[in-house]
Parts: sequence; structure tokens; C-alpha cells
Amino acid sequence: MIMAVTKEDISMTGFAIVAYAGDAKTAVIKALDKARDGEIEEARKLVKEANQSINDAHNEQTKLLANEAGGMDMDVTFIMVHGQDTLMTTMMLIDQATYFIDQYERINKIENKLN
Repeated sequence: MIMAVTKEDISMTGFAIVAYAGDAKTAVIKALDKARDGEIEEARKLVKEANQSINDAHNEQTKLLANEAGGMDMDVTFIMVHGQDTLMTTMMLIDQATYFIDQYERINKIENKLN
């Protein structure tokens, strides 16, 4: 007999993913602000914090993936779709922020040489 994960379980996982990805998004936006202000090391710390939140979101996601791979029936919920969307867009934002932080650091070094 194949077990089913309830819609409530899936929605709760979706809420957890949204929360973790939201925390990551907040940290990475703060990181960009810090980098723009020349606080590169603080920016990099915030990106690490964002990545930890993304890892937490992935851990929540993996629980459902493992259940589905094990043969459990799953119903997709809107909150789960929202969670997946939030997770993926935040991962893209982290990648882009890392690039911009590197560029801010480079600009700062060039400006310091010119002054």
C-alpha cells in the first residue's frame, strides 16, 4: 500500500521553504547594500548567511522529494509552487549578488589606487 503525504504536510513544507528563502533574500539584499557602501567582508558574511538559509530550504524540499521517490502520492499545492519559485529566484539572486560584490570590491580597489 502506497502512503500519501497530506496536502497540509506539503503546504507546511512550502511555507518553510518560503520562510527560509525569504530569510536568504533579505540577507542577500542587505549584502548588496553593504557592498555598495564598501563593506565587502560584511557583505560576504551576509551571503554566507543567505546560503545557509538556502540550505535549510533545500533540506525541507529534500524531505518531500525523498517521499515522492519512495512512492508516496503527492498533491501539488499553490504554497509549494510559491515556495519552489521563491527558492529558485533567491538562488539566482545570490549568484548575481556574489558577482556584484566582486565587482564592488574591484571598483573599490581601483578607486583606492586612483586616490
